Amino acid sequence: MFIPTSAPFALTLPLLCLAAIGSSAHAQTNAPDVAKLTASEAVRQICAGTLGSEHLVSAYLAQAKTKANLNAFITLDEAGALKAARAADAARRRGDACKPLAGLPVVIKDNIHVQGLPATAGTPALKAFVPAADAPVVAKLRAAGAVILGKTNMHELAFGVSGYNPAFQTGPEVGVRNAYDTARIAGGSSSGNGTALGARMAPAALGTDTGGSVRIPCAFNGCASLRPTMGRYSQQGIAPISHTRDTAGPMAMSMADVALLDRVIAGGKAIKPADLKRVRLGVVPAFYANLDADTKAATDAALAKLRAAGVALVDVDMPKLMELNGAVGFPVALFEAHDDMVAYLARYPTGIDIAQLVAGIASPDVKGTFEGLVIPRKLPAANGVVDAKPAYDNAMRVARPQLIKLYRDTFARNRLDALVFPTVPRVALAATPEASSPENFGALIQNTDPGSNAGIPGIQLPSGLGATSGLPVGLELDGPAGSDRRLLAIGLAVERELGRLPKPTAK
Repeated sequence: MFIPTSAPFALTLPLLCLAAIGSSAHAQTNAPDVAKLTASEAVRQICAGTLGSEHLVSAYLAQAKTKANLNAFITLDEAGALKAARAADAARRRGDACKPLAGLPVVIKDNIHVQGLPATAGTPALKAFVPAADAPVVAKLRAAGAVILGKTNMHELAFGVSGYNPAFQTGPEVGVRNAYDTARIAGGSSSGNGTALGARMAPAALGTDTGGSVRIPCAFNGCASLRPTMGRYSQQGIAPISHTRDTAGPMAMSMADVALLDRVIAGGKAIKPADLKRVRLGVVPAFYANLDADTKAATDAALAKLRAAGVALVDVDMPKLMELNGAVGFPVALFEAHDDMVAYLARYPTGIDIAQLVAGIASPDVKGTFEGLVIPRKLPAANGVVDAKPAYDNAMRVARPQLIKLYRDTFARNRLDALVFPTVPRVALAATPEASSPENFGALIQNTDPGSNAGIPGIQLPSGLGATSGLPVGLELDGPAGSDRRLLAIGLAVERELGRLPKPTAK
């Protein structure tokens, strides 16, 4: 899909407001242990008055400043975050009712609108675009008491899964870097979110997912995430790729935190962990192909723990799964990217058109994709390129309905709660331009792409650290359309068996 065209160049945008943290915050003692603290635990402590939001926000701002070499942020809004945190603390002292996310620091991927902060979508042409209003998904987080810490870095225009973006950096190296090994990629396209969570710069985040973009960064950085059923969340105020495939998605340090964020955005009561003795998970061979040794070992160990906890693991065949997925994935994303982006640039006061957008793209892989495929409405083929429209029409009329039916029939016939498989077939790659090659792109989305194209929900949670690499390995569960809350309940129970990963050590 991606066509490298030239050597990357660097365009640095300084962090906003990354000055010294207020002395009043440092006057407090007993700094919160952000290495272990989850979002849910933080909210409980803030509501109980044992932890101040300003104290907590200051601790995460300090982490972000210390770890600026990871390139996780494009905009860090220190002044705005501290102001909101002080307001949250004042509300608690007044005795106001405690909100679901009271005083909780949250980071937002930079393709999602946050009022008053730039929304670059990771590309230079949009660096001056400052939305006048929050995206609806952000407005719900803020109404629930969340404190927006800043906007995170990403694979440029969300068109990739490495996060190797030369456009914005705060450290000496190109690209968002892995929290567990700075020589490795963070994954993408919600790259900065994954790194910010893994490196304990934030306890919760909101990203977007077209073919794996909230799940892959969490697989590589040891966090949890949800790609919701298509349509569960509003897509307004978000720079698009594909209206058929795009969705916002929560990312956090634990499944309980992901469930909390989902409840704020989509509604519903608190979710309790499922009884694993009543859970049936399907195992499809196609999702277990091309695994590296660390991923295979960690996945095998995780499945053994689930089996011992009473989960029924069912061998399942899904004929033509990858063939159908191939007929949907690129044809839909590449064809819809043109018109959806044109409409987005016109709807909001971005000040540019699609030609200016493409002219400003910094990443060779993304620039090649837009110039060679998106703009001329083409698809890659064995002997060059072909017109995209026939393949898109076939995807929407034939292949995608068949893929949706295949999933629906598989779940029903085998009485499955979900399918289970390694989120990514391999651990994080070396952080080089080659990480964004077409071959690596295809390899990394092997398992996350099919469920995305079918519009079904998927959760990612850590399954362990690679025995050789020491890098996080992720486990994904994809459920039937609309089963988000059941999937989260299963995730809560699975996490109890697998545990959370230790914080990264310097590497």
